[in-house]
Amino acid sequence: MYSGFFLFIAGILCLLVGTSPAAALEITTLSLQSGGKPVRVFTQGPHALMKNAKGGIFRIALKDGKLVLSASAEKNLNNPRPKDILPDGAVIYGNKGIEAAWLTGATRRYNHAILGDGIEATGIAARLAGGALQELKLDQNSVFEDRLARLADLDGDGQDEIIAVRSYLEKGAALAVVKTEPQGLRIIAETRPIGIPQRWLNPVGVGDFDGDGSNEVALVKTPHIGGTLEIYGLVDSGLHLKGDIRSFSNHAIGERELGKSAVIDTNGDGVPEIILPDDAQRSLHVISFKGGTFSELGRINNQGAPIGTGLAVVDLDGDGNKEIVYGLSDWRVMAVFFKP
Repeated sequence: MYSGFFLFIAGILCLLVGTSPAAALEITTLSLQSGGKPVRVFTQGPHALMKNAKGGIFRIALKDGKLVLSASAEKNLNNPRPKDILPDGAVIYGNKGIEAAWLTGATRRYNHAILGDGIEATGIAARLAGGALQELKLDQNSVFEDRLARLADLDGDGQDEIIAVRSYLEKGAALAVVKTEPQGLRIIAETRPIGIPQRWLNPVGVGDFDGDGSNEVALVKTPHIGGTLEIYGLVDSGLHLKGDIRSFSNHAIGERELGKSAVIDTNGDGVPEIILPDDAQRSLHVISFKGGTFSELGRINNQGAPIGTGLAVVDLDGDGNKEIVYGLSDWRVMAVFFKP
């Protein structure tokens, strides 16, 4: 059915980038000329799916060592949307105390439009296990400049917190951590705002990046102007900077896509790495923060094409290890396999 698609193996990259031979990582990439511009690549259950510019949805799979597409029967990609959700917002689902969370209260009181429009959120809603609904509302001097309320157990208590970008009208963006308590949702920690208005940050994810037994949260500060990867730990109800490194970007001005980075243990050592684009978004870097020191374990070169979708994390080959799948602006779909 898809004989017109041009399949090719982009090659095996054996990159010895790092501080010791133990950091060596073998990276294999497969690519597929999709026949239509990918606008979204994402996971649903155990599968990776691609949506193209025409609205078609395809399943991305591995067959006989090649990357293939097949028409997907998936139609309804989202459950019914809450009435109070942000117009371009997404509902995030979890199973650690919070069943679902989303941004609420559309407003135009912050004139930035970094996500494609001038509409931001004034609050967060969370539906808890058991069905109770909790809400948080911001005061007039800030908004949630975001599209989703991410769920992750940052403090290690077995229950998810909510992570979202809070932007102050006069001081720019900060990363906020929101916890559910008997009295309702409460912001328990926040990074220092960037310091001037219309300066933004995009979260990467949560993991024990330094291997000390506690989770950290990673973000890219000012991803449009010399972006800096920053890693914060939650200590004494505050977010404290553990390390930072420049020249990365996981967002383009005006786009809705926030997921151009991923967290995976690529080398099997039990400590996750961060995969994210360079500041031109034409290559992906595998960054380790093990032991509290940054090192690059590998790099994926996209042959000059900018990254056009988010990074989906999925086990394509069924070996128990995670791969990443994403789309490029030249209509290619990429799958990246890691082997220590």
